[in-house]
Amino acid sequence: MKLRSVEEVLPETKVILKLDLDVPMNGGVISDNYRLVKSIPTIKLLLAKKCQIAIIGKLGRPEGHDPKLSMRPVYVELMTLLEPNGENVIESVFVEDVGNFEKLDMAMAQNQIIFLENLRYWKGEEANDSEFLKNLVEICQFYVNDALAVSHRKERSNMLYKSMPGFYGLAFISEVEKILKVVEDPSHPLTIVLGGAKADKLNYLPELLKIADNVLIGGKLPKILPVDVDINNAKLKIAKLREDGCDLSSDDISQFKEIIGQSKMVVWAGAMGWFEKTDCKEGTKEIALAVANSPGYKVLAGGDTTASVESLGMKEKIDLIASGGGMMLELLTKGNLPAWE
Repeated sequence: MKLRSVEEVLPETKVILKLDLDVPMNGGVISDNYRLVKSIPTIKLLLAKKCQIAIIGKLGRPEGHDPKLSMRPVYVELMTLLEPNGENVIESVFVEDVGNFEKLDMAMAQNQIIFLENLRYWKGEEANDSEFLKNLVEICQFYVNDALAVSHRKERSNMLYKSMPGFYGLAFISEVEKILKVVEDPSHPLTIVLGGAKADKLNYLPELLKIADNVLIGGKLPKILPVDVDINNAKLKIAKLREDGCDLSSDDISQFKEIIGQSKMVVWAGAMGWFEKTDCKEGTKEIALAVANSPGYKVLAGGDTTASVESLGMKEKIDLIASGGGMMLELLTKGNLPAWE
């Protein structure tokens, strides 16, 4: 599979650029800007080509035009990253009305970057309404997607490649290649660890069992397994959990660590216990240590999963921290995503 790179976008053109803008916010202040930082090389490449850029994305799940989920702070943070210490000033503007053709056209004509308000303010985004963003498509020549984290959703901003020439950002392509290494160039034993509380991870279980030598199930998932799951499958190891059901038992930890330690490739998505509670982190931390110290190729996804590795100072031992667990599991099992079908 070969995705068309942003490097192929023609110079001095108008480009729609989708970014992963769903950054963690605390009281209107961005607490972690990594999702913006990872797309800076793609933005700088387009700026070097003298392209005019319309940046789009989403933040949270607003009910209507919720001012607490406005993109304005994200816009300010991104421009600060692009203009450190006020250097290399870029003409830019924040655009609140995504449906006004004249305002969009004028903004693009007068600025190198226009930054659009939260697309989820409008129902057309999640509904994948072909009329939504039509004005922007008419103004621009190319579309670049550098927002892999949400590329498994059939939302309008993911599907613009069907309406105009589509390309993919540097961070997007790099991460896709690292995830697909698991299925295209696997090393065995290959172990997949699933945890957390989201039952939809279990939808991928039949396909994951085809890929992996071992699938380890922890977190809340052992308590919500579908009735049709073959619990006697030799590849499947389901945690028995502590008596309170909030973390791995000592036996679970020992079994999981032994399997992970023998693995040549490990994929991990989801905490092993109720990570928000101090006395329920032991399983997650022990598995994080085992994964980080395992000799093979390691891919992680999920906020608590990542936090556990970071708290141990072992982030640098991981080959890839994927930008989204749902996206990663869908890509592993289907080989593609709605963003480029």
